[in-house]
Amino acid sequence: MKTLILAAAALALTGCASTTHHPAAAYTAPASEVADVAAFERDRQAILAMQGEYAVTFDFRETVAIAPGYQLAEPKLTPARELVIVIEDSGDFIMLQHLLLAGDGPEPFIVKHWRQDWRYEPARVLAFEGHDDWRMDDVAAADRSGAWSQTVYQVDDSPRYAAVGQWVHTSEASTWEPPVSWRPLPRRDDTTREDYDVIAAVNRHTVTPWGWTHEQDNSKLVVREGVTEELVREIGVNTYRRTELEGAAAAHAYWDATEDYWVHVRDRFLELERSARRFHIEDDAEGTLLYGPVLDAGQRVLFGMDDVDAAWADAQTYLDSQITVLD
Repeated sequence: MKTLILAAAALALTGCASTTHHPAAAYTAPASEVADVAAFERDRQAILAMQGEYAVTFDFRETVAIAPGYQLAEPKLTPARELVIVIEDSGDFIMLQHLLLAGDGPEPFIVKHWRQDWRYEPARVLAFEGHDDWRMDDVAAADRSGAWSQTVYQVDDSPRYAAVGQWVHTSEASTWEPPVSWRPLPRRDDTTREDYDVIAAVNRHTVTPWGWTHEQDNSKLVVREGVTEELVREIGVNTYRRTELEGAAAAHAYWDATEDYWVHVRDRFLELERSARRFHIEDDAEGTLLYGPVLDAGQRVLFGMDDVDAAWADAQTYLDSQITVLD
């Protein structure tokens, strides 16, 4: 089973969060909580609009070779099918979980995919330092006023990247675009190359009537011996087109069966962010140290081979062995 899980997870990763399967109820903020209640609610509705069933394309293309002699990699275009559900909405905090449907038909293999957490006017935000090291940065009052942070987590709920920005709304679309931030290598590169260490990315979300897009303007950086050099630039466009997915019921069933297990996993990382200033999370490109075992424990819950407590006890040993608090 573990081989099957790792294979499905690898497929999911070549392209690149109170539980409800329906749109969250409207939330009305007291005027004392936010400066502009109408703008706050419009931001919330843009975030909540990303839930649903989608036909997805992950499209990444290197565009400009910066380092002398560098040859552009072949473009990578990957189709996928995803269900995005709201698993928490407390007004100024919204958690969206992506579930990937691998295979066709009414019973596809379900892979817990990435998660995105949105927080209004955050006091702190996650920052990647490179080489599996992370820190928590304070957000200046001027930068967080009226703004939302998006923090993205990997399939095992370990952190991936975060940034803070303002939503901008027009009659046609809503767009969120923060300043550049660092992130680890995507799995599509981490498993195949060792010539760079960090992606510096501008991360843009645009919500439209037909779905939404996730655009990335990426610079692939070499960060070694205290020197940072740019290797190549890349454009990524992930397109989520709203559709009816055959097999969506299987994704809902997966989450119903495993959500209590995943609460334990993500709380381990969220507590780390709350309590530590800097930390290190070790994993290898193939995921054998962290995401493979953590996903495997979730599958045992799904198939009734372990209860939640037993699966979490096993997964916790992997998490604790790979996490080091630095400060």
